[in-house]
Amino acid sequence: MNGGPSGFNNAPITRAFVIACCLFSIVFGIQGRSNKLGFSYQDILKKFQLWKLIVSVFAFSSTPELMFGAYLLYYFRVFERQIGSNKYSVFVSFSIIVSSLLQILAQAFLNDPALSRLTSGPYGLIFSSFVPFFFDIPVSTRFRVSSVSFSDKSFVYIAGLQLLLSSWKRSLIPGLCGILAGSLYRLNVLRIRRVKFPEFISSLFSRLSFPSVGGTSPATPPRNPPSFAARQGEGNYGGLMSTGSEPPEDSIATLVSMGFDRNSARQALVHARNDINAATNILLEAQAH
Repeated sequence: MNGGPSGFNNAPITRAFVIACCLFSIVFGIQGRSNKLGFSYQDILKKFQLWKLIVSVFAFSSTPELMFGAYLLYYFRVFERQIGSNKYSVFVSFSIIVSSLLQILAQAFLNDPALSRLTSGPYGLIFSSFVPFFFDIPVSTRFRVSSVSFSDKSFVYIAGLQLLLSSWKRSLIPGLCGILAGSLYRLNVLRIRRVKFPEFISSLFSRLSFPSVGGTSPATPPRNPPSFAARQGEGNYGGLMSTGSEPPEDSIATLVSMGFDRNSARQALVHARNDINAATNILLEAQAH
């Protein structure tokens, strides 16, 4: 389970965010200031150290947190591909702002000296993304280890749990605030899911982020074969059907329950070699054409 095609294709917001997190974490880690970057409403509201609002969003406080956090951000790029960079930038902004406000309230309400400085990093965005991950990403494979049952989503949950408990209460509070922010977004509070930024704002991330492995340069025509949508328009499925096995009925039913046509769902699964997540991406790309 990899969140779709490799690289940052069609995910410029995620690419810019991952690059920023790596740069901030490395720079402040080298300076030995990582432990002083945590979110603290006293530093922000009383000492007016507003620069910490930005730094605490991007810089992880340790190398293990950076590794797990960057992996989760990279995996969750699937949501940017599904809803588009513009709406995803709204989701990112909403998650960060709301989770930050909730962290301020939690620090003031709990009044716990251990929580005077929460751990730094994009916990709000990461754990907000677990809400659509739980509800919208279907399980494609299940397996058992001894008597314990796992699915292909289990590894993402394990990485999230490791990050959530990395600094105990200092990381638990930001993670829970992120989950609450993601829930509010899903509930469409203030009709946030209809909001769009001016196009130049979301496209700015694409200009600021560096070319990455798996991406295509705007000046270079893509070398990939014709998309699923183009093949669908041509009705050219004979070759596809002969190269893959017949998709399982439960996978077809899952895609149909998500609102896709049965025949298109079946052909997408064949094209994706029965990977239901890749098939979902193919169908969403087909709808965008």
